[in-house]
Amino acid sequence: MATPRLSSVRSPRPFGLAGLFRRRPPRDVWDHVRRLPGPSAVRRSVAAASGPGIPGSDHYCLELLRKRDYESYLCSLLFPAECRSSVSALRAFNVELAQVKDSVSEKAIGLMRMQFWRKAVEDIYRDNPPHQPVAAELWKAVKRHNLTKRWLMRIIDEREKNLDDRAYRSIQELENYAENTQSSLLYLTLEVLGVKDLHADHAASHIGKAQGIVTCLRATPYHGSRRKVFLPMDVCVQHGVSQEDFLRRNHDKNVRDVIYDIASQAHLHLKHTVSEAFQPASVFSSSFKARSFHRSVPAEAFPAFLQTVTLEDYLKKIQRVDFDIFHPSLQQKNTLLPLSLYIQSWRKRY
Repeated sequence: MATPRLSSVRSPRPFGLAGLFRRRPPRDVWDHVRRLPGPSAVRRSVAAASGPGIPGSDHYCLELLRKRDYESYLCSLLFPAECRSSVSALRAFNVELAQVKDSVSEKAIGLMRMQFWRKAVEDIYRDNPPHQPVAAELWKAVKRHNLTKRWLMRIIDEREKNLDDRAYRSIQELENYAENTQSSLLYLTLEVLGVKDLHADHAASHIGKAQGIVTCLRATPYHGSRRKVFLPMDVCVQHGVSQEDFLRRNHDKNVRDVIYDIASQAHLHLKHTVSEAFQPASVFSSSFKARSFHRSVPAEAFPAFLQTVTLEDYLKKIQRVDFDIFHPSLQQKNTLLPLSLYIQSWRKRY
């Protein structure tokens, strides 16, 4: 797969946190960040639907996100108050499904858990949710926002197919997986926000694919420690790289070229979400900043796309280390992420 070459990592980079401050944020921005609603605020939220429930189930979902998907946890706190519990439920549902693969020793057990969630969704739409915290909150979200059942089922079906421990055969297979999981989750999030717009759906499709590709890259060191490699085989073959090269944590040019090609594909999906009137010269240039110029997407949709801040952060970091997927800096948390997310939320831009 041919992809445009990146600008040198040693050349001046036009992107960075400075671009976030083009409009001056409030002087007390850190105070605002510290006052972001936490578990106690979400716990006090009132469900719009009456019926069976589990005390503390909303808090359970938020805590699950905080421990297992911290970036989604931060993003969920920046949604409108009336949407937070529903978004947390959707993200917690995604976490429950995502951790099945890594938490079972046999595929048969994983299939049983997926069957539980498939039946749970069926029961949710019959107004008879199982006595499980995430399922209870998901039922409330479905009742409140009339969520589309097929997106939930598509996530389950795709996660179930992915229980096999094998690498993606191609970058397109990875993109299809991301579309059926991450993009489907974004479609549901847009429904929670009450956004019905083709441009927003188009952006959600590309951002979901970028999210799936970045997630695959970020998980590579962890999977390697378990003697597993899931990176697309067609890109590896193109550069003459074997799975053993990743298991041995090789740092040679061919390995970095594989990571470059995959990271560039994620960036290209983000680039598709920007205004067509802005065309940067290179793949990894200032197109991140240009996302804010995409006027076709309704402003109401922007909370659903806050994840682009975390995608941008990772792609910048991996470029700085010349696409060394095993560099220690890639495993470190960005302490400025809450601030970056808050500023983007305040500016109502993604």
